Amino acid sequence: MPSGLVALLDDISLIARAAAASADDIGLAASKAGTKAAGVVIDDAAVTPSYVTGFTPDRELPIVASIARGSLFNKLVLLLPGALVLSEFLPQAIIPILMLGGLFLAYEGAEKVIEKLGGEKHGATLEDAIEDVAAFEKARISGAIRTDLILSAEIMAITLSEVAAESLVTRAGVLAVVGIVITVVVYGAVGLLVKMDDAGLHLARKPSLLARKTGRALLLAMPRVLVMLSVVGTVAMLWVGGGIVLHGMEELGVGALPHLAHEIQHGVEAATGSIGPVLGWMTYAGLSALFGLLLGAIIVLLLHKVLKVGAHQSH
Repeated sequence: MPSGLVALLDDISLIARAAAASADDIGLAASKAGTKAAGVVIDDAAVTPSYVTGFTPDRELPIVASIARGSLFNKLVLLLPGALVLSEFLPQAIIPILMLGGLFLAYEGAEKVIEKLGGEKHGATLEDAIEDVAAFEKARISGAIRTDLILSAEIMAITLSEVAAESLVTRAGVLAVVGIVITVVVYGAVGLLVKMDDAGLHLARKPSLLARKTGRALLLAMPRVLVMLSVVGTVAMLWVGGGIVLHGMEELGVGALPHLAHEIQHGVEAATGSIGPVLGWMTYAGLSALFGLLLGAIIVLLLHKVLKVGAHQSH
């Protein structure tokens, strides 16, 4: 009995050490992959506040929470299993699928730009007389979750590319860790951001002069910040969408446009000295956004003018 118990404890110890090592591998790989996905995380954070702009303060956090739940569902239920299956059995399908997502982001971004420039609106907007606020809120949340799905797919694809050589279990663990952490960080930050005006109002009522000044500054700044983030979110959709398509073209061997964009980027880097890497990155991002705008505008024209899909209903 003692020897049997010792053997059992040894087995348990070995299993525990193996589990700990696996957890360490997952943690290190998740950290590396999360760093690589940081650019898309910023885009995700920039896009989301636009979906709560214009709603009453009491609905802001519930809307953010609903989008966050949808984001977790996107990452853990839809994308994680799909990413693992594709990486095991059909890795060549990942790039075309991502390119379709990039085209969708480009379309959404271009549609917003066209509407802001005075073009015909498609679907309900905050400027319309909203007859059913609950239905409009539901539609806005659905739109945010749909956009999040594309951005989340890009995050998961970047993560998967960083751990492609790892075991199936490690890949699954890394994808889950990155998905959860990024969702908490992004939507936690968005929740804090959209409630800063309430914090400003609270501080403005304090007896301290410094607190009142800080509160008033926040109250004055936050509407402008949210509008700015709405603009940033639109630009981000164009930038990420165009960038995904350019990268996909390069991977599929259609490299003329991607190579041209990289040559311009490298030319800017070479001509601007110590700040070259920053200006080069900004140049490539700008070219990606312009390409995304062009692609999106073509899709908008095709859908709304040729196929008559999504015509705006006036009331």
